[in-house]
Amino acid sequence: MSNNLCGIDEAGRGCIAGPLAVAGCVLQEEIKGLADSKVLTPKKREELFGQITAKSLYKIMLFSHDEVDEKGLSLCLKEAILAIKEQFLEYDILMDGNCSFGVRGIKTMIKADAKIAEVSAASILAKVTRDNYMLEMDKLYPQYGFAKHKGYGCALHVEMIRRFGASPIQRKSFKIKALEAALF
Repeated sequence: MSNNLCGIDEAGRGCIAGPLAVAGCVLQEEIKGLADSKVLTPKKREELFGQITAKSLYKIMLFSHDEVDEKGLSLCLKEAILAIKEQFLEYDILMDGNCSFGVRGIKTMIKADAKIAEVSAASILAKVTRDNYMLEMDKLYPQYGFAKHKGYGCALHVEMIRRFGASPIQRKSFKIKALEAALF
């Protein structure tokens, strides 16, 4: 834990449905068990989410499927990074990955979500927020199986699109190679 670091990570960048979630996090206390959100169980992520929100300064932003389609992923990510940087001006900013999306004054690190506590915490904030959103969408559109795949382009999701057509939260700008017919 660094007293002067804001970690940033996202969830949903590779999805074909639902929002993009981006989180920034400054830990105020040490939290045991932080790791890349992808290696934690949903139960552990939820538990850590509560601890993170209680023991940190943070910002979570959601960009809807329509915003991702209209602006593109890069512009959505750039807007989020700028907003987080603005909120945490006095902190060094470290983002998971290797791209700063044109934002000056931030550092990037591949696998930072597995190595740096603040980025792990941001990873968990983004993933839990997005997953919970997709669980709500599963209640509205149960035929798509969002509770199982969270909008990622897995075989089940592609099959549900084949069967029922594009969902109301589908990212229309994303091309699905497994579906040659125009869906939109």
